[in-house]
Amino acid sequence: MQYTLKKSLGQHFLKDESICTRIVAALQEHYPKQLVEVGPGGGALTKYLLELDDIDFKAVELDDEKVEYLNKTFPAINGKIIHQSFLDIDAPFEGSFTVIGNFPYNISSQILFKVLDWKQQVPTVIGMFQKEVAERVAARPKSKAYGIISVLIQAHYEVEYLFDVPPESFNPPPKVMSGVIRLTRKETAYEMKSEKAFVNLVKTAFNQRRKMLRNAVKGLFDETVLQDELFTKRAEQLSIEDFAALTFKMQGA
Repeated sequence: MQYTLKKSLGQHFLKDESICTRIVAALQEHYPKQLVEVGPGGGALTKYLLELDDIDFKAVELDDEKVEYLNKTFPAINGKIIHQSFLDIDAPFEGSFTVIGNFPYNISSQILFKVLDWKQQVPTVIGMFQKEVAERVAARPKSKAYGIISVLIQAHYEVEYLFDVPPESFNPPPKVMSGVIRLTRKETAYEMKSEKAFVNLVKTAFNQRRKMLRNAVKGLFDETVLQDELFTKRAEQLSIEDFAALTFKMQGA
């Protein structure tokens, strides 16, 4: 049975077996009991995941045609596919589960923000992204790539950039390089006034990232607080710890 590629769903299917085995090897370093694959597509990675012992496995696939293809090609997957968009589902397991996938590029950032909602349940994520997105997630302060997604993810997860994946590893080849990253949940959380205040501050600061922080976030703090020297910096110069500490000084948050 053949399947067609749907550009509207950001589909680029992995065909390089060596990349699949490297992703599985990275997964096995933190061997999960429960595993969710996002966007299995043609099953390049899925076939390896189904062979792993003692794992309760589920795959989330929106595309009707791929669901039919997967069920026919991999009988072991029958009953394990959640036929919805990953962005619309409830947590697929009780307790802890790992998330893995060659993430659809058009929703890859949203997938990570969805995982953040489940951070208490998700100790590890291994995902393939456009290289530029992977680098943004892994970026450190004082770099151009450092932004909202870097801070919000790294507040809760250690991020490791594992390896590049060239366009020819896919069908069809995307126009960009890809990269695989691993997120491992941090043992201790940053002290912050509230998650809501933290997210609001980070988004407000980076929405005008070229401005001095004092001008970018002036609506969130009293005038006296804004005199602190920290507010003469730009958002990309602040560490996650800086942002977390600032939440305690915010008005009414």
